[in-house]
Amino acid sequence: MNYTLHQLQVFLTISRTKSVTKAAEELHLSQPAVSIQLKNLQDQFAIPLTEVVGRKLFITDFGKEIAIAAERILSEVYAINHKTAAFKGQLVGQLKISVVSTGKYVVPYFLSDFMNQHDGIELKLDVTNKAKVIESLEQNEVDFSLVSILPDHLQIEKVELMPNKLFLVGNSLQSFQKKLYDTSVLETIPLIYREPGSGTRHVMEKFVQANMLPIHRKMELTSNEAVKQAVLAGLGYSVMPLIGLKHELSMGDVQIIPVKGFPIQSIWHLIWMKGKNFSPVAKAFLEFINQEKDRIIQEKFDWCNKY
Repeated sequence: MNYTLHQLQVFLTISRTKSVTKAAEELHLSQPAVSIQLKNLQDQFAIPLTEVVGRKLFITDFGKEIAIAAERILSEVYAINHKTAAFKGQLVGQLKISVVSTGKYVVPYFLSDFMNQHDGIELKLDVTNKAKVIESLEQNEVDFSLVSILPDHLQIEKVELMPNKLFLVGNSLQSFQKKLYDTSVLETIPLIYREPGSGTRHVMEKFVQANMLPIHRKMELTSNEAVKQAVLAGLGYSVMPLIGLKHELSMGDVQIIPVKGFPIQSIWHLIWMKGKNFSPVAKAFLEFINQEKDRIIQEKFDWCNKY
């Protein structure tokens, strides 16, 4: 047997994602490179690791056993690397965080100084929808998750980071008076929604229900960026997090429409499972957040206070 740690890492990622394409994206490799590593590993076994049925990839029972073994081997390798680095006084290991899509405007600023201080840390940041963020947390696949709506079915611990303000926004072509509009204005304009399960969608629907508004829904899109582009193109209006509109507001491409009851506000939280056994890296990051979050908010997000 001459398999390499890289081959085991590639196969472990394939077994988790059930896709060569997704594995390639996660590993920042080309799809052919991942396929070659999978073939090289498979050539060392007489029993298939994977099978393709109807163009869909499945991991065989034998492949699942190899994936479990690969995970143990790679965990031991990380432990060895950590112990070696510890003797040198360095912090080495992985920091795994899952983030809801709008959180991509927030989390990099809470990571940059920490990552710059510790060259030996490998960051795995998964930006995805709320359902997958909570699933990865529940399955213990990540150290932390960043959410604006707390899950009510999990026992978690949390650190409050900063407010998440949401406003009704449209492009700059339509003229609105500067007066404060009644919530009934939402009944007269085409609204663009995020997909079901989105934290922004949850907050938006909660506001609509609380005010008993009959809403004309224009369309439903699956990312904050897609909603933003639709708004910019004049396809409708949407309730959007302020945090993702800094550039568009500064350029005058979008406008905030003043409506009674806005901004709607939730809170960005860094959360983790209660009783989580932190790695040295995760423990150090949590300590960093507790010590530095106020400074980071003041330096990077002070512009939000203008709205």
